[in-house]
Amino acid sequence: MGAGGRMSDPSEGKNILERVPIDPPFTLSDLKKAIPAHCFERSVIRSSYYVVHDLIVAYVFYFLANTYIPLLPTPWAYLAWPVYWFCQASILTGLWVIGHECGHHAYSDYQLIDDIVGFVLHSALFTPYFSWKYSHRNHHANTNSLDNDEVYIPKRKAKVAVYSKLLNNPPGRVFTLVFRLTLGFPLYLLTNISGKKYGRFANHFDPLSPIFTERERIQVVISDIGILAVLYATKLLVEAKGAAWVTCMYLIPVLGVHMFFVLITYLHHTHLSLPHYDSSEWNWIRGALSTIDRDFGFLNRVFHDVTHTHVLHHLISYIPHYHAKEARDAIKPVLGEFYKIDRTPIFKAMWREAKECIYIEPDEDSEHKGTYWYHKM
Repeated sequence: MGAGGRMSDPSEGKNILERVPIDPPFTLSDLKKAIPAHCFERSVIRSSYYVVHDLIVAYVFYFLANTYIPLLPTPWAYLAWPVYWFCQASILTGLWVIGHECGHHAYSDYQLIDDIVGFVLHSALFTPYFSWKYSHRNHHANTNSLDNDEVYIPKRKAKVAVYSKLLNNPPGRVFTLVFRLTLGFPLYLLTNISGKKYGRFANHFDPLSPIFTERERIQVVISDIGILAVLYATKLLVEAKGAAWVTCMYLIPVLGVHMFFVLITYLHHTHLSLPHYDSSEWNWIRGALSTIDRDFGFLNRVFHDVTHTHVLHHLISYIPHYHAKEARDAIKPVLGEFYKIDRTPIFKAMWREAKECIYIEPDEDSEHKGTYWYHKM
């Protein structure tokens, strides 16, 4: 995964680990003016086309696996199942991304349609739609703020846990990556791990959680009902088809969706070139610019381009995915050196970030004492 070295604009010829500047000479209004007007248009018909397309592809994968893998000799079946899991998880991640667009009101001009589609898609993929929508919106409002961001808040040097030092070796990094990819999203939803520190326990299923405002609490309950409904449907499937069938056909692909989602967001927000800010230095546009695009190769298209249009997404989150590349290319000249895309192959990038991005500290000789950068152990 990842193109590993293509250069389509001058910024990619520079050292990819070179730090981004922190004081943009442009405004959000300047960026919006550079984008063609049609890129802001949301079409319920066009958006729905992608939902239907992905559902058809997902059904084809299901049909082929359910029909033909049981007919294969045992050794070949052991090879065929991982192929199915990868393919199905990939296309379902595309559906998850569309649900994420619904949360940003990028699916249509109608909030109710967006919420209905997003609720169904995310619930089916074991994601509490409204709960995640609101915490994710807080993340966009406070990106890379050490005090107020909702997720991927790095540790300062003095607070690096002892176990992090013990895991600072190749086997430890493998364990850390596997743990993050498999349990990171469920633990974030259940315990707010790696998220903002509140005065008390916070999770995404408690309507009284400090993550949410008073007006959001009823919709958190609706999210919980959606997850309970999917759990009940899964129970009925297990009774009808057996636990092994449900696990292979549905649960493992959904776990794959969560793994892809964590991998994508981890790489978007973890890079040696990206700053974090405390309250003395943070402002919205600084935070929004402190992200990086990534190249997942052919999966870019499967994931509806969420992987390599993330900088644009943090600046203007309501542009639908089918306009995102054009809008990204339109603002590149304005962004200049403030835009970065890292085309390092994904597995190599995962390893590098796990090794190099351990804690954050400000530069000792910098006048920006509230600006923090990643350092390795």
